[in-house]
This record gives sequence, structure tokens and C-alpha cells, in this order.
Amino acid sequence: MLSNLLVDTTQISTYVILGVLIVAIIVMFVFSSRRRKKQEEDAKSLIDAVKPGNKVKTIGGICGIVVEIDTEENTFVLETGTEQSGKCFIKFDKQAIYQTDAVVEKAAPAEEAKAEEVAEEAQPAEEAQPVVEEKPAETAETSTEEVKEEKKPAKKTKKN
Repeated sequence: MLSNLLVDTTQISTYVILGVLIVAIIVMFVFSSRRRKKQEEDAKSLIDAVKPGNKVKTIGGICGIVVEIDTEENTFVLETGTEQSGKCFIKFDKQAIYQTDAVVEKAAPAEEAKAEEVAEEAQPAEEAQPVVEEKPAETAETSTEEVKEEKKPAKKTKKN
């Protein structure tokens, strides 16, 4: 009778341990897939944030400044070289971007609307005035020469 009880408890404990291991493996897969999806979304938003004038490093190690972006073909033109050595323009697929100095602007219209509602509730009804955001006037097109002048790095000197 004692031997039957020992056999039953070992079988039960074996099933419990196997069940816990299976659940742990499933949880690990779920969390890793969520993390991977978030990383993919972040990478895509960073690639989409690249605009002319941003510095870019490609997966091949070529560094330069973005001159033009073609959204239809999903490509961009990269300017490499200097005035002294001669400039070169190379066309790349957007997926070739490895690093960039572009900043992703996270627009949250729902959060902005909530913040405006809270601000309106905080003010008395008589004093409530519409919030007008003033943006500096910018030209729609910037020539590549202006971008080059803004993004020109300081020359490095070699120490002997």
C-alpha cells in the first residue's frame, strides 16, 4: 500500500513539473514575440523618419548625408565624399539604413486632445480661450546647398 502511494506521488509530481515547464516555455515565446514586434515597429518608424539632411550609415558601412528620398521606390540618395576629394551620390534601398541621426516624432493625437481638455477644465469657463500654437515659418523646399552648409562637420586635424 505504501509502495502504491509512492508511485502515485512521483507520477503526479512528474506531471506537475512537465506542466510548469511547458507553461514557462509558452510564456517565453509570447513575450519574445511581443518584444520582437515592438523592435520591428521602432526600426520601421526610424527608417520612415529619415529626411533629407540626416546623416546615415548603411549596413555596408558607407556614411553620408541623405539628399533625396523616393517614397514610391522606397529608396534614398546618399551624398558621400567632400569638396576636396569629390562628392559622390549613391542610391540605396531604405532597408540598408543601419544608423541614423533622425529623430522619431511620436504623435499622439488622443493624448494631446486629453491634455487640452484637462487644460480647459482647469480654466474657468469665462476665461477659456482656444489654444493657438505658433510655428515658425519654414520654406517647403530646402536646397541641397543649404543642407550641406548646415550639416558640414568641423575638419579634424591629425596629430603627429
